[in-house]
Amino acid sequence: MKEATKPAYSSAEHPEAQRAEAIDFGNRKLVRPTLARELSESHSDERHNRQASNGQKKASPPEQTHAENFYFQKQMQSKTPMVIRMNDGEEIRGVIEWYDKNCIKVNRTNGESNLMIYKAGIKYLYKE
Repeated sequence: MKEATKPAYSSAEHPEAQRAEAIDFGNRKLVRPTLARELSESHSDERHNRQASNGQKKASPPEQTHAENFYFQKQMQSKTPMVIRMNDGEEIRGVIEWYDKNCIKVNRTNGESNLMIYKAGIKYLYKE
């Protein structure tokens, strides 16, 4: 019976085994950072180029929700007495007759003259 010859190097001492282990270990280290970088880049791309399920780019949200228009319409129809506080602290009391993109017209209830007020000059308004 022939005896099995013992290799000259053990697996730990074999130069090619050491080289293969170093390559595997090195590849793992190299792969992880690039993978993390690719994932972060793909997430940022998804945020910038959101795609709908049908492949088209999603529409951006509307610039105007029309909540302001709805509020003014409601106050005009019910002729609600309003208090309008201006940027300089002045208070104007009256009923909103109509509104526009840039201004509102207020009919004053105490006999004073009606006013057209720029919306940019209004700090806030509330029901009287």
